[in-house]
Amino acid sequence: MNNRERVHAIMNYENYDRMPVVHFGLWNETLEKWVKEGHISKDEAKGRSGGNPPPEAMKRLGFDFGWGCGVGAANGLNPAFEREVLEELPDGSKKVRDAAGVIVLEMSDSSSIPAEIDHLLKDRKSWEEHFLPRLQFSEDRIDFDVLKKLKSEQDDRQELLGIFCGSMIGTIRNWLGVTGISYLWADDPELYDEIINTSANLTYKCLETVLSTGIKCDYGLFWEDICFKSGPLVVPSVFDEKCGPHYKRITDLLKKHGVNIISLDCDGMIDALIPTWLNNGVNTMFPIEVGTWNASIAPWREQYGRELKGVGGMNKNVFAKDFAAVDAEIERLKPLIELGGFIPCPDHRIPPGAKWDNVRYYCEQMRKAF
Repeated sequence: MNNRERVHAIMNYENYDRMPVVHFGLWNETLEKWVKEGHISKDEAKGRSGGNPPPEAMKRLGFDFGWGCGVGAANGLNPAFEREVLEELPDGSKKVRDAAGVIVLEMSDSSSIPAEIDHLLKDRKSWEEHFLPRLQFSEDRIDFDVLKKLKSEQDDRQELLGIFCGSMIGTIRNWLGVTGISYLWADDPELYDEIINTSANLTYKCLETVLSTGIKCDYGLFWEDICFKSGPLVVPSVFDEKCGPHYKRITDLLKKHGVNIISLDCDGMIDALIPTWLNNGVNTMFPIEVGTWNASIAPWREQYGRELKGVGGMNKNVFAKDFAAVDAEIERLKPLIELGGFIPCPDHRIPPGAKWDNVRYYCEQMRKAF
């Protein structure tokens, strides 16, 4: 079986020859460390970072592929705001207006998420002046040459192809900030609805145009990141009312074009939002964070049944320890894999504390175990 066949078999509760070994990329610092240690050449690392690691190096480690999108459209701000350095501070950090119009504090020695200082989007005036014009559909959002090439190869393709399905509210949260989006819901519900509807309708139109070319995709992937370690950053009932219908419309479109694995990337404790996703066609949770609250697919499966599937749930922290810790993690994963409809993957990017030999050992043992 090839990787496409394996994933479809697993997600449809069918027989498969082995479990694919899946990753979700590396931190920039991890890549830099492994280059210094001689595991990855400078040429391999050039132009590759973060979620786009050197494919040959990941193969040498033993991974089959990375869970992520291979095709999509520019369904965000077009054009994006031009990055502008507003102030350089004595410690080397910088105040920067980023591509989303957010003023952030960028640290000089870290690739972690920068701290937010202020947001350009605050009210209807800033929405209509700066954001609404950037959220209009045009065909220049879509690379038809790439789609044509992928379509010409699809009959012989053995690797999975994901399609990016955008965000119903996570990107909007980025534009407004958590405080801003919370106040907007209370202070100007009409504008709150307009922003969500404008963004979602643009996403739908982009997906409709991409899929109308005849490109065949294996799974869809939404992105949200609207939860933290104690629960959602949005009111679940409001999220269900405002975003649920847009998910349903988009997932119906995907299924019409044969895309039946529909994945959603949301960090944090997502439990309160799962009903909205499941009821509106999203069936695969990604990641399944083993964070401070020890998330697992097992209790979700008990509650929601086999319709809920998952990718993730592997505790990447064991990569900083030893082979025994890796073995223990694989043992912990066994009963979860036996549930079916679940593919282990290190939660988030592999961090710089990870030891090359431990990651390679994990890949070897996963092949032997499953």
